[in-house]
Amino acid sequence: MDSTEATSYPPVVEDLTVDVAVVGGGIAGLCTAWELVQTGRSVAVLEADRIAAGVTGYTTAKLTALHTLVYSEFGAEAARLYAASQQDAVDHVARTATTLGIECQFERCPAYTYVHSEDMVGQVRDEAAAASEAGLRASLVTETELPFPVAAAVRVEDQAQFHPRRYLLGLADAITARTGVIYERTRVVDLDEGPPHTLTTESGARVRADSVVVATHYPVFDRALLFARLVPQRHLVVAAAIPAAQDPHGTYITPEANTRSVRTAPYTDGQRLLIVTGEMFTPGAGEVTGRYETLTDWTLERFPAAQLRYRWAAQDNSTTDKMPYIGVMHAGADSVYVATGFNGWGMSNGVLAARLLTGSITGDPLPWTDLYDPRRLHPVAEAGPLLKAQSKVAKHFIGDRLRSSHVDSIADIAPGAGAVVRVAGQRCAVFRDDTETLHAVSATCTHLGCLVAFNDAERAWECPCHGSRFSTDGAVIHGPATRPLEPRRLPDQRDERP
Repeated sequence: MDSTEATSYPPVVEDLTVDVAVVGGGIAGLCTAWELVQTGRSVAVLEADRIAAGVTGYTTAKLTALHTLVYSEFGAEAARLYAASQQDAVDHVARTATTLGIECQFERCPAYTYVHSEDMVGQVRDEAAAASEAGLRASLVTETELPFPVAAAVRVEDQAQFHPRRYLLGLADAITARTGVIYERTRVVDLDEGPPHTLTTESGARVRADSVVVATHYPVFDRALLFARLVPQRHLVVAAAIPAAQDPHGTYITPEANTRSVRTAPYTDGQRLLIVTGEMFTPGAGEVTGRYETLTDWTLERFPAAQLRYRWAAQDNSTTDKMPYIGVMHAGADSVYVATGFNGWGMSNGVLAARLLTGSITGDPLPWTDLYDPRRLHPVAEAGPLLKAQSKVAKHFIGDRLRSSHVDSIADIAPGAGAVVRVAGQRCAVFRDDTETLHAVSATCTHLGCLVAFNDAERAWECPCHGSRFSTDGAVIHGPATRPLEPRRLPDQRDERP
C-alpha cells in the first residue's frame, strides 16, 4: 500500500444501467471487469471503500498453483483440472502485465511446501507425486535455499510473485479506458434479482444490470447459504528488510507451527523485503498482540539480519472441501454469480475466477467450470468439515450469550482496550481510547447476530462467526456485514455520541 498512490474514483450518485455490475474492487472484481470489457460489455465496478485496498491490498502475493497440501486429497481428474486452472491464472498474469506494460515486480520463481517433521515426509511425498501427475512441474526435494534445514519439500517450477496492487491499478486504468467505470465509497446493501437485476447502494442510488458478479471476499448476499460452508480465518504478517544475498529465491509455506509462509519482494538497493506470514486464528479470538510477538520472534531467529519494517493482518475464507466457490450463486439464480472461498490463495483464484465467470457470462465456459460450481455439495467429503464449521458458529452464537459479561464492569477496561459489557440489560462493545474517552456500540454483529470480540492489535471489533469487522465507532471495515454496529449511550454519557 505504501508503495502506490491512493485512488479517488467517485461514488455512485445517480441511477445507471450497465451490462454487468461487479460488486467488489479486489483482485477478483477488477480482473473480472477487465476480462469483460475486452468483450465490449459495459461494466461497473462498485467498491465499498477503495479498490485494491482491502484484503487484496494486504495480501502476501504468492502467485502459485501449489497450495500447501491439496493435490493428494483430490481425485485424479479434479486434481488435473485444479492444476490446469491455477497454472493458467499464473501465466495469465504474466501475459497481461506484458501486454498492458504494467510494472508490477513480476518475478518467476519456484514454490515450495516444506515440513520439518519426519512424520510428515510421507504426506509431502504423496503431494509431490499427485501434483506431478496433475500436470505441474513438481518434485520432491530435501534441500531449499531457506536458512534452516527441512525434512522434505514439494518444489514446483514456473510459479511467481508480484505486486498485486500495482497490477490491479494498471488494470483499473485499462478498464476505464475501455467500456468500464469504477465507483468507490459505494457500498451495495441490497440485490433484487431481475431481470434486470437491481443493486441498491447505501446512498439509495440503483444500478441495473443484465448480469451481477458478487466478488466481495465473503459474499454480502448469501442466497445459496454459503455462510454455512465458509470458515473465516485471519493470519498475521511481518515484513522486514534483509540483505539481497540472503534472498531464499522462492515462495515457501509449511502447515506446521500454525502455518509459516516466506517470500521476498524487491526493496531498496542491496535489500529485499522479507514477508513472513503465520499465526492463523479465528476472527475475535483475541491475544493478537501476543501472536504478532510470536511471529516476530520466529522471523528474527531464522533471519537475524532482518530489520522489521511493517506488520499487518490478512483475512481468508476456507471452504469445507478446499475448493473455491466460483460460478452461479444459487440454483435459482439467473445470471448472478459469486467468487469466494479462496482458501488463502486469493491471487491465483482471483484471476481464475475472472476468466471462469467471463466465460460463463459470454457463453464460452472453461473446462474447469463445473469443478468450482458453488451449487455442488459432496456429502461424504464435506460432512465432517461442515459440521465442524457450524458447531463453531453455534458455540459463539449461543455460548457467548451465556456469559454475563466479558469484563465485570466498564471500569475494568484499560486505555486502548475494548470489551463486551452488559449495560442496562444490553450487551455493549465498549472501547476506551488513549484519552480515556469511552466509545460504545452494540455488540451484536449486523450480519447474522453473533457477538463481536475485540482485536487488541488493530483496535477493531471482529465477528467470530463469519468474519465481519468493525471500527471502534461501529463502521464496517470488512463484510459480509453491510450495516454498522448501532451506537449505545452509557449511563454517564451525554446525548451526543462520543
